[in-house]
Amino acid sequence: MSGELSLDINIKEPRWDQGTFMGRAKHFFMITDPRNVLLSSKTLEGARDIVENYRAGRAKAGLTEDELWRAKYIYDSAFHPDTGEKMFVIGRMSAQVPMNMTITGCMLTFYRTTPAVVFWQWVNQSFNAVVNYTNRSGDAPMTVNQLGAAYVSATTGAVVTALGLKSLAKRLPPIVSRFVPFAAVAAANCINIPFMRQRELKYGIPVTDENGNRLGESPNAAKQAIAQVVVSRIGMAVPAMAIPPVIMNALEQKAFMKRFPVLNAPVQVGLVGLCLVFATPLCCALFPQKSSMSVSGLEAELQDTIRQKSPHTTTVYFNKGL
Repeated sequence: MSGELSLDINIKEPRWDQGTFMGRAKHFFMITDPRNVLLSSKTLEGARDIVENYRAGRAKAGLTEDELWRAKYIYDSAFHPDTGEKMFVIGRMSAQVPMNMTITGCMLTFYRTTPAVVFWQWVNQSFNAVVNYTNRSGDAPMTVNQLGAAYVSATTGAVVTALGLKSLAKRLPPIVSRFVPFAAVAAANCINIPFMRQRELKYGIPVTDENGNRLGESPNAAKQAIAQVVVSRIGMAVPAMAIPPVIMNALEQKAFMKRFPVLNAPVQVGLVGLCLVFATPLCCALFPQKSSMSVSGLEAELQDTIRQKSPHTTTVYFNKGL
């Protein structure tokens, strides 16, 4: 075994340097690859076995380094980094492109009537609630009551926001009204994500030293993590919801689109999908997945605990979630 694959490869960390944007982008292009959604349970379990065995110091005979990294990224795309549980399929980041291109395309197509706005905003925020819960930071479970309250609060706030913006847009030029879905989604992300992750804001998320030793839970770290995720999610929506409306506004003036209005929805969905293929990993890469903050930025009580436990630690690390 020692003559085949070295056991010194650090697969606890991504393959590429996460201190650079390019390194993070390469990492997230692998994590968000939509093809990962199509992988069978057998393939996912096989990848988990390879990763867990390798971490335990056992490498399968004939395993190459590229195969090991492939297994690691399949594992990362389907299993939660803190709990190790297999994530609900539509909540995985690899499902972002196919799910969001469909939902966003429909939001941009059916934005003229109030029932359509309510329905598609509800669908979008319900999907976002699943994604936000699935990709939360930490390993503490939420009760059914907590999850239900967070879901109702998040989706209601988002739908009300969308309706308010739609009402304001009635007095604006038609091209402006096309951007109501984007404005609603951006505002709703500021509501949905904190609500679905409110337990983290109240009780904190796990923080560790540079060696991964758990030092405690910090609400301040949760605030930073959630703020970064909100920025990333709004960034993901910008190309997909800002570029297609401009293109569609021009296309709808063309004779072929007037002759075949049924093409409106599929063309819009296709444009959104093209934008999301690049926007999703690039915006996930805006901030490192393993985020950090100074010990001085933590709660006073936790600072004291860390100084007693690990007096040389000046920076703590945590999974910010996605």
